[in-house]
Amino acid sequence: MTTIAAMMSADYGVMGDILRQRAQEGPNHPAVIMETGEAVTYAEFDALVDRVAAALQRDGIAPGEAVAVCALSSIAYAAVFLGGLRAGIAVAPIAPSSTPEAIAGMVADCGAKVFFLDAGVAEAQAPAPIAVRHIALDGSSAGDAFDAWLAPEHATPRPVTITPDHPFNIIYSSGTTGTPKGIVQSHGMRWKHVFRGDAVGYGPNAVSVLSTPLYSNTTLVCFFPTLAGGGTVVLMKKFDAGKYLELAQKHRMTHTMLVPVQYRRLMERPDFDTYDLSSTHLKFCTSAPFAAELKGEVLRRWPGGLVEYFGMTEGGGTCILIAHEHPDKLHTVGQPAPGHDIRLIDEDGVQVGPGVVGEIVGRSAATMNGYHGRPDKTAEAIWTSPEGWTFIRTGDVGRFDEQGFLTLMDRKKDMIISGGFNIYPSDLEAVLVQHPAVVEAAVVGVPSDAWGETPVAFVAVKGDADAEAIKTFVNGQVGKTQRLADVKIVDSLPRSHIGKVLKRELRDSWQGAGQV
Repeated sequence: MTTIAAMMSADYGVMGDILRQRAQEGPNHPAVIMETGEAVTYAEFDALVDRVAAALQRDGIAPGEAVAVCALSSIAYAAVFLGGLRAGIAVAPIAPSSTPEAIAGMVADCGAKVFFLDAGVAEAQAPAPIAVRHIALDGSSAGDAFDAWLAPEHATPRPVTITPDHPFNIIYSSGTTGTPKGIVQSHGMRWKHVFRGDAVGYGPNAVSVLSTPLYSNTTLVCFFPTLAGGGTVVLMKKFDAGKYLELAQKHRMTHTMLVPVQYRRLMERPDFDTYDLSSTHLKFCTSAPFAAELKGEVLRRWPGGLVEYFGMTEGGGTCILIAHEHPDKLHTVGQPAPGHDIRLIDEDGVQVGPGVVGEIVGRSAATMNGYHGRPDKTAEAIWTSPEGWTFIRTGDVGRFDEQGFLTLMDRKKDMIISGGFNIYPSDLEAVLVQHPAVVEAAVVGVPSDAWGETPVAFVAVKGDADAEAIKTFVNGQVGKTQRLADVKIVDSLPRSHIGKVLKRELRDSWQGAGQV
């Protein structure tokens, strides 16, 4: 008889099979708990997943085809995701914050036969109707009721053979650099995330509190390993610092994934230190630049370890910073993960050595199949090494130190070329946040008659702050070619759903201001 230990130690496994085995070996253990208190055990969740898979098969959706989900996190959402996987169907999770036109475009692009949504999405996407069957996860009038759509109780789906290259999900890029691209991740790629779970403590006693959304890869790299390990996932629909701390304390949280802006909001709470977070084993972070000072504060004030991942939804290569083991390397994103080959290349595609800035490229077994229906974009994302190996371009610029730790500079597209000199916005942002009034800062390049481009800073501040004084503060500490042309004070920086600063919006806001 196959045991969960044997399944978890195999070179390849299927998430639907792992869930079924967990339900057999620990049927009454809590699997998913919502912030409201709604909960399902592994036996209940596995049965619900079966009903979803059987309903999808009943409706004629074949293995390899897709369904789309656009809603806030819920137990029903989680069941649709796992049910789709059990039926061999690719799941396309879509951000509700996308425009109606973008949502319609992504549903059409992935070829979804069914669209799962909630009332909030239905109201927002009305201007761009989607001509496929709608299923309302929340029982609203957004579509056919989820409970009524489900296959009958005790229904089981037909077995499906799922190979490592079989599509697991299609995650759409944020669209911050143009039209979203569908990133096809395989079952084999996801298994690499699950397989490493035991090394970081994802076992039956694990409790992961996840406040980032289920449509984000940021969340899924913790969500699936927690369930595969037999632990409990606590889901929040939206992040609220106070509610998060209450849940972490109440459920004796062991693991969590947060983006940097969430860590900052937690650290800013006057009552943070009053919560009992002593059960925390590991905290993870990814998706956006994580300031060294903030990492240090998290390490000082929050029990348990801190691990930062640097990588892409597309996969390729990942760097890992085990911050609690390397407190002198907090300014970096760590070293390449085991089995990951990460290199730096110059503008001509030639590899550069330690201390030299270059674009980050990577290869590993955890790599996307490609961009859905976009072989041209897939080809653009590839760099081929002199050995003939395929690497994924990250579009990020960085440099390795002598110990092999990677310092992340900027997005390649965000680098400013002023008078022939390369200016890295991150260098200026690091100086800006040293000003006592500056809470957060972003620097972008704007048109300049004299220099082609010149840097302008957008800052959120506390109290009374003078933009000219901030500019003087920065320009007195940087080289002549790096000096800011202007500082604009804003209420807050525009961010994506996973905390990335939307620099394109800042550049667009500069339009009409003329050249500097």
